[in-house]
Amino acid sequence: MYSKTTNNIKVTVTPFYLEEQSDPLEHHYVWAYTVNLENTGGERVQLLSRYWHITDATGVVQEVRGSGVVGEQPVLGVGDSYQYTSGAALRTPSGIMMGTYEMENESFKHFLVEIPPFSLDSPEQIKRPN
Repeated sequence: MYSKTTNNIKVTVTPFYLEEQSDPLEHHYVWAYTVNLENTGGERVQLLSRYWHITDATGVVQEVRGSGVVGEQPVLGVGDSYQYTSGAALRTPSGIMMGTYEMENESFKHFLVEIPPFSLDSPEQIKRPN
């Protein structure tokens, strides 16, 4: 589990490898991740958009931008939480994801919330001693 609070929004991410959807012989590795957003601030906010920076084990970067998350632009009242699950696929057995959410407060001010970097690990990744 990975967690970070930015601008009174706590983002917690839990990734998990989907072995049944992955095919290492075809260089296809799939993960799901559950994100929990918690509004720890003093005003209502809305998630408007997302940005993901995904890096595979060879350094290849994918960038994903879009409106909302899983087809929604959730509103979080004071103390509210919102949770969703999504997924990512890579051509390597490991990688890392990070990003930002663009949010808007009651005053229509836009601000960014950081998504903590989190590791995508599979049983097929090469183990290297430190």
